Amino acid sequence: MAKTQGEEALGGGLFLSVDGEHRFGLDAFLLARFAAPRRGDRVADLGCGCGIVPFLLWRDFRPARVDGVELQPAAVRLFARSVARSGTPPLYPLEADLRQLEGLLPAGAFDLVTCNPPYFRAGSGPAGASASARLARQEGGCTLEEVCQSAARLLRSGGRFCLCQRPQRLAEVFAALRGAGLEPKRLRLVGGRPGGAPWLVLAEGRKGGRPSLQVEGCLYTQGADGAPNPALNSLYKPL
Repeated sequence: MAKTQGEEALGGGLFLSVDGEHRFGLDAFLLARFAAPRRGDRVADLGCGCGIVPFLLWRDFRPARVDGVELQPAAVRLFARSVARSGTPPLYPLEADLRQLEGLLPAGAFDLVTCNPPYFRAGSGPAGASASARLARQEGGCTLEEVCQSAARLLRSGGRFCLCQRPQRLAEVFAALRGAGLEPKRLRLVGGRPGGAPWLVLAEGRKGGRPSLQVEGCLYTQGADGAPNPALNSLYKPL
């Protein structure tokens, strides 16, 4: 895949550097809006790639700071370039393995952790043409359980972990959350046309939370005629 670099304007004076291997899709916008941190929150995004979710969280919600953890140096460089280009908002790229954050990010200090993890188990799903694509799509660099364990370590008591995943893995998501001491508290499915099968699930777990799951209405990206849902336009503009 070509590594041509470019820049995406996110609104609010924010600009995101991307290349052919480190880009983003609709799921990043959906996750950021679902997570909705409060002003003053301290946030971490695990596996942040080029930094799209941290930038969207800052653009729309103004948390106190967002630490973005990413294993791939090229993606971290893009993220750092974007921060400098955008007037140095409180977004902090960290090149690190999300499974090994001891001494790098403080335990129990975060109000919110987010993650757009690999959607496929190691050895399954589309592999991609490069090592970078494989890390983004398959669980070669970390498992779902390891992502949840890392989030739980960072969160304060009562803190929230929000992630997206394929609906086929929803049972695994709930098992991994509970295995890490994160109680599933909120769920939303995303589909194409009304009546069709969902293609994405957004889930929230709370550290030390009590059992009680809020299931939100399914969000459809298209109308019955296949036209894009106008409601999604708000995702691409600052709140």
